[in-house]
Amino acid sequence: MNRTIAQTSVRNLEASDKESETTRNGKLDFDFDFIVIGSGFGGSVSAHRLAEKGYRVAVIEMGRRWTADKLPRTSWSIHRWVWRPNLGLRGFFNIQFFRHATIFHGCAVGGGSITYACTLLQPPEKVWEAGSWTGLADWKTEMRQHYETAESMLGVTENRILGPADLLLKKAAEASGSGHTFYCTKVSIFQPAEGELGGKTVPDPYFGGEGPARTTCIACGGCMMGCRYGAKNTLDLGYLYLAEKHGAQIFPETRVVNVKPLEGRADGSAGYEVGTVKSTAWIRLQPRRFTCRAVVFSGSALGTMELLFHLKEKGSLPAVSSQLGQHVRTNSESLIGARTPGYSQDVSQGIAIGSGVYIDEHTHIEAVRYPRGSDAMGFLTTILTDGRPGPSRIALWVRNVIKSMLRHPFRTFRVLQPVGWAREFVILLCMQALDGEIEMRWQRPWFWPFRKFLVSQGEKVPTYIPKANEFAKTLAQLTGGFPMSMLPEILFNVPGTAHCIGGCVIADNSTHGVIDSHHRVFNYKNMYICDGSVVAANLGVNPSLTITALTERAMSFIPPVAETDWNDDAWNGNAGNDAASAATRISP
Repeated sequence: MNRTIAQTSVRNLEASDKESETTRNGKLDFDFDFIVIGSGFGGSVSAHRLAEKGYRVAVIEMGRRWTADKLPRTSWSIHRWVWRPNLGLRGFFNIQFFRHATIFHGCAVGGGSITYACTLLQPPEKVWEAGSWTGLADWKTEMRQHYETAESMLGVTENRILGPADLLLKKAAEASGSGHTFYCTKVSIFQPAEGELGGKTVPDPYFGGEGPARTTCIACGGCMMGCRYGAKNTLDLGYLYLAEKHGAQIFPETRVVNVKPLEGRADGSAGYEVGTVKSTAWIRLQPRRFTCRAVVFSGSALGTMELLFHLKEKGSLPAVSSQLGQHVRTNSESLIGARTPGYSQDVSQGIAIGSGVYIDEHTHIEAVRYPRGSDAMGFLTTILTDGRPGPSRIALWVRNVIKSMLRHPFRTFRVLQPVGWAREFVILLCMQALDGEIEMRWQRPWFWPFRKFLVSQGEKVPTYIPKANEFAKTLAQLTGGFPMSMLPEILFNVPGTAHCIGGCVIADNSTHGVIDSHHRVFNYKNMYICDGSVVAANLGVNPSLTITALTERAMSFIPPVAETDWNDDAWNGNAGNDAASAATRISP
């Protein structure tokens, strides 16, 4: 049964798991050369670079495709903001709860770029000397060119839009003796020229006319609710846009449920079959099957770990390294802040993260905001509470709230209710470059024994950073406001983070990690991982730029379609290689 390869048509699955029998001259007639699972920073880069090299590429994305007119105006539009399709919530902001962290990430065509704060920073060079990737390449030299490419493609520039929250951050830094460390963030936002107002639409300013028209930023603070004006350089306006122009096909609202080698070749040398269902369906799942020569997993750190655990357990990919789920990091983050009900200015104005300071050599604080009216997060904030995590801190919090209610009942009620929260609240995102990690396992939790989930294990990440709390108090004093904490951090000792990395880390062999230094999965051919799960050290900064640059590097090793032999497998050093041999081996 012949099909036109150029049209890259797909077959509908029957209910069975029967392998395709479609052949041409004794060889499988593949639907695609590469299937990329996920469309975030790793997936979008992969799709563009592979399509550019002549490969037939499919991008399978669980989330929806968004346009400016469909994005929510505020966080009260829960059904268009939060991604929980089983509950009828089909937004782009996903929240997953674990014993060790509450993890925020994006789910959309364009991945986390739809909801991220568009802050793109390079980590300190010392990160390449820590973790399992140490010595596997001349990272410091190689990564320079890939960071440059990533910054160019994402339109990175220094922020010139300083809002009231940024100026407060600077004043607080000066008052605490760290004013000299204040900086404007590097961001991927199309900003107006000096002296011009935002809101001006112009032809593509980034890709020589190959990209879409863009509109300059109006400083509404709505980056994390999805930019409604075309100023934010989201992946669907850059890498993915160009990938589609080169012929890549994107399948939104599609969830991958199986990836298995074809023709009984366990190493995947004969290609792969990828099974999918509709991610937003409750009953009619619309199963499909695609075949391909190679697979790129790019479903975010959590998404890729969850899928690979599932495939390993069901026997589709049993040889995935047992190191899956190890070395997961959260950038050692804590969220605090200050509510400023008496302050004369609207602190929601600006861009989502416009500035930062270093209060010591390990601790980095950024000023964060949501757009005016996006007050739903206000339910998670409460009176700042110091102290070691545990019952004593909860008791101290109760005491602080009661004491504040007795002394200033109206003001306390005012700052604890959510209305006006975004206009008055300066979020302080505190990140530490101190190494610490947790482990993700595939287990049945005690409260739901019917199926397995990702479950976190290991030492708790600190939620109380004394210097950060003191900084929040200083900022609050400048406005006559209240320093605030996140309620889950106090009650459950669980930090919130948007920067989950690791779990499928780069290493010298399968006893230390999941992929090699070219991002090839150990024990399989033509299989790659390109997302935050590969990062092998705590970056201490927002990881999006590093994920983009690492993927640019990974794709640079894949030859053009005319030169490939479809025999790309990981260099898997002997288990137990000593540190000396690993340090002297540069990636093949």
